[in-house]
This record gives sequence, structure tokens and C-alpha cells, in this order.
Amino acid sequence: MARTLLILASLVLGLLLGMAAGDGLPVARLVADIVGTCWLNALRMTVLPLVVALLVTGIVQTAQTASSGRLAGRSIAWMLGLLVLSTTLGALLIPALLGLFPVPEQARVALQAGVAQGTHISAPHLGDFFRALVPTNILAAAADDAMLPVILFALLFAFALLRLSEDQRAPVTGFFEGLAAAMIVIIGWVLWLAPLGVLALAYTLGARSGAAAFGGLAHYVLILIATGAAIWLCALVLAAVGGGIAPLQFLRASIPAQAVALSTQSSLASLPAMLKGVDALGIRRETADVVLPIAVTIFRVTSPAFNLGVALYIAAWAGIDLAPWQIGVGVGVATLTTLGSVSLPGSVSFIGSIAPICLAMGVPIEPLGLLVAIETFPDLMRTLGNVTMDMALTATIDRRSEG
Repeated sequence: MARTLLILASLVLGLLLGMAAGDGLPVARLVADIVGTCWLNALRMTVLPLVVALLVTGIVQTAQTASSGRLAGRSIAWMLGLLVLSTTLGALLIPALLGLFPVPEQARVALQAGVAQGTHISAPHLGDFFRALVPTNILAAAADDAMLPVILFALLFAFALLRLSEDQRAPVTGFFEGLAAAMIVIIGWVLWLAPLGVLALAYTLGARSGAAAFGGLAHYVLILIATGAAIWLCALVLAAVGGGIAPLQFLRASIPAQAVALSTQSSLASLPAMLKGVDALGIRRETADVVLPIAVTIFRVTSPAFNLGVALYIAAWAGIDLAPWQIGVGVGVATLTTLGSVSLPGSVSFIGSIAPICLAMGVPIEPLGLLVAIETFPDLMRTLGNVTMDMALTATIDRRSEG
């Protein structure tokens, strides 16, 4: 928490210093631009290997968990369905909210000026997009930041691993587990410099946009919180329809777990409170003992909606009009990368999960360096929605398994 507050303070300080400097101090702006760009590039260079490693290990882990028993398999099926539902909700809700409450014009113009100096990934035409899905050289595709072909290759590779014997599969999965662990260590080193990197990026943005930057960031947080609230309401509906539990009864039982979720921002830390909550609802312990541990390990229902929502917000912020097929690509990538993003620290999963979506959709990733500084606020809603949905899902599976 202290580190998070330090990064947040760096964001505010950078914006204030940039606003005070304005068009003056060109040397300071140049230094800030260089430092911020280098820090952001250091984060960006870890995205592709991290995503590939997490996707391979995540799919293998999910498949192994699903094959461990009928109840586990049923739980995985429900979780995958809810992840697709979450992503679809984000794809529909975020544009609707932005239509009703557009990005403040001054903030939008300022960000366009800010990201214009960064790398902008141009989205291909639909025909070129489909032709590029199967590249002749996967390494060249990776070098060109063609994220979707790389993800599809990793997906095929992971499913191919599942067809091998355990002796053949174990060394390969061990390699990817080690690769993911090493990338997370590197990201940890880069994030250690986050106060400096965020300060530099915020200074540049503040110098260009002035006070409009604060309005844009506040608007972003409110849009994501509204999305999280919608998923939280979906959990209440699932508990009522699928689990046969009245909303007030479910809320009373889930409040302790929700309180732990808000105080710790961790689904895993909320597990004991969730177990007590489902006991109070009369859910069989043999069901809860299977479903809830799987849920806190490989299931984050809010992640795809939030991750896609960030990419859609950046597109709106940067003035990019996305075609429906580009949003569809984002839905697919957001759903797939969620399988590998669980159980990571929030700042690591923020970059590792959202950057691939942006790259696949043709959205600039430069704003992520700033948005990671305020992720603690949307992350509260992420965890709250995850914990509530975990309990609602457990109630639903228990009712469906009776008899």
C-alpha cells in the first residue's frame, strides 16, 4: 500500500509540476519525455514473453484442474462461460457509458497530443487482418507487435502440449513457468522505478493538458467503477436465479468477505470469509471446498471486462474510432489472456493483460504507464466483484449439483 501511495503521489506531483511549467522549461520536458518513454518501453519489452508464458501455463493448469473431477470440470465450464459474459458486458457497457458521459474534450485533446509522439499501432483492414492471423514466421510477427497471431500460436501450442504424455509435457511447462516467473521479476524491477517513470510521464501530460488531465483521470476511474458495479449486480442476479438465494440474504452472508476484499484487494485473502459466508447460506461444504479454491486460483470474473474497458477508454481518449470487428478482436484477446493473468500482483497483471488487448486492437499503450498509477481505485471494485461472483457461483453450482 505504501508503494501504491508513492506512485499515486508521483502522478499528482508530476501533473502539478507540468501544469506549473506549461510551455516553459523545454529541457525539463525533454528529460521527462526521455525518462518516461524509456520506463514505458522497459515495461513493454516484457509483455510478449510474459503473455505467451502465462497463456501456455494457464491453459495447461485449467485443463488439468478440469480433469480432476466432475465437480471441478463443471466449475471450470461455468467460469469460462462467465468470463465470456463479462467480456461481452464490457464491450457493450463501456461504449454505452462513454456515449452517455463522453471523455472530457480537453482531456481527450491533451491525450491525443501526448500519445502522438509514442508508437501508434495502425489496425489493418479486415481482409489484411485475417490474412495476417497465420504468419509465415511467428518470430517476425512477434517483432512487429502482431499480438493476435502470437496469442493464437501460443493457444495452439498449449493445446498440443495437452496431447503429450506427462513426461514430455512437464519440461516444457516448467520452462514456461520459469519464463513467466523471470518476466515477473523483471517487471518488479521496472515497477520499482515506477515513481520516477510515472512522475516523468505525468509531467509531460500536465505540461500539455493542464488541469484537464485530472478531469480525464477521474472520469476514467468512474467509468470503470460503474462497470464493476454492473458485474457486482450480475453476481446478485446469479445468486438469486442460479442459486435460489434472495438478494438481501445473499448480501448479509457476503458482506464479511466483501469487507476483507476491499481492505486487502485480494480474493485469496478473502477465501476464509467466503467459506464462512457460504456456510451461512446453507451451501454444502463439499461443494465450497472444491469451487472456491479453484475460483480464487484461476477465476477473475471482472478482469476481462475491466481490461477490455481500459483499452476501449484509451481508444476514446485518443480519438480512435474502432470498427466492430476490432472490438470483437479485443473481446477474444481479453477472454484468452484472463486465463493467464490470475494470481499476479495488480500492477503486473494490469500491464501484462491490457497491453496485448491494445496491441491487437490497434490502440496505443502509452497511457498505460499513467493509468497504472491509479489502478488501486478500480482494483477495489475488481476485487469486490470477484469475491461476490465467487460466492454466487458456488451457490449456483451447489444447487445444480443437488441429487
